[in-house]
Amino acid sequence: MSGLSHSPCPYPLRGNMYKFCALQHLSAMDLQESREGSTSFFVPVQDDTTQFPPGSAAIFFNRRMELNRDITVLLLPLLEPSDYLDAMGATGIRGMRVANECGIPTTINDRDPAAVDLIRQNIERTTLPVTVTGRDVNALLSEQSFDAVDLDPFGTPAMVIDAAIRGCRRFLFVTATDTAPLCGAHLKAGIRRYDALPRNTEYHSEVGLRILLGFVVRQTARYDRGIEPVFCYAREHFVRLHLRILRGANAADDSLKQLGFILQCPSCPYREEQQGRFPETRTCPRCGKELQPTGPLWMGSIRREGITASLRQSAETRELGSKKDLVKLLDACQDELPTSSFYDYHVLAKTLCCSPPNIASVLERIRAAGYPASRTHFSGYGIKTEAPLAVILTAINTR
Repeated sequence: MSGLSHSPCPYPLRGNMYKFCALQHLSAMDLQESREGSTSFFVPVQDDTTQFPPGSAAIFFNRRMELNRDITVLLLPLLEPSDYLDAMGATGIRGMRVANECGIPTTINDRDPAAVDLIRQNIERTTLPVTVTGRDVNALLSEQSFDAVDLDPFGTPAMVIDAAIRGCRRFLFVTATDTAPLCGAHLKAGIRRYDALPRNTEYHSEVGLRILLGFVVRQTARYDRGIEPVFCYAREHFVRLHLRILRGANAADDSLKQLGFILQCPSCPYREEQQGRFPETRTCPRCGKELQPTGPLWMGSIRREGITASLRQSAETRELGSKKDLVKLLDACQDELPTSSFYDYHVLAKTLCCSPPNIASVLERIRAAGYPASRTHFSGYGIKTEAPLAVILTAINTR
């Protein structure tokens, strides 16, 4: 095929004229065959250089998200939804993999006519149980419901969460790649999108996940529904939620009780956790400064008990391109304590003006002091523990 610029149609066309322009681009663009799991598909030729990120291609496709899709394919057979919606399909690979590797009736949707045409071409090469639609996701989920709804936008999912909750019967999956607003690096954007106050701390990756979870809980509660986190995690440039929706006012109230704040001292490592919808004014017992609130965010567990071991077992029997990294992630999640934040022990060592010891030694010393402690998947330098700060500092500074 002849080459094509990776820019979208330059004219402000609408309706059939836009569709014509998009299809003309699709028919001209270079396509390449790719494979994930046991599923083959075609995507526009990608430029993998740093000069041209994945979003610059004619239809978005990010190879780095294969692990994200692998976990979804492992998880769905354990949940057994009756049907599944890939709400923002792009190339359609996530929905195709669900249909092919999980055997679940699937709908793949995208509002871009060029993406819809590419998805249909990919589906026509198979006998997969897939329906393809070209709708705005807010309109689609206002008119139809699905047992499992999967949101994987380019950026923030904030504007489609409400519709997804209304159109979701049992399971809601959400990816967010706007980690800077979620983690506090872009504070004003985080406040606008998620109606919460994120702060850019050394444990910002976990803050981002829990801010997003708290936002989903508050949106869900408006419909007298609650949530159960099934398997949630953060990695590189994204956070990912796999949630079960629970119906009833009691479920909504129980979920809201899991919201709270992390109160962080602006001058030292001291922090406190506080349950509730509104932060209290407290001062640091170490330096007397007013603690700064982060939240509201989800304070409860981010995984169903036993789910990590089940995913780990399934991964061993499957053809997965990300298996090495995926198993490493699952192993880290398996042993992770369910605290609401973690300590970066390298940062703590810097405040103590000492060299950081081996992390295994730090964990052993905290446990010897009578407190559980674990590593975390959020950071290679992270320590999760309920031990007082003084115990953690002593464990780091012991020669």
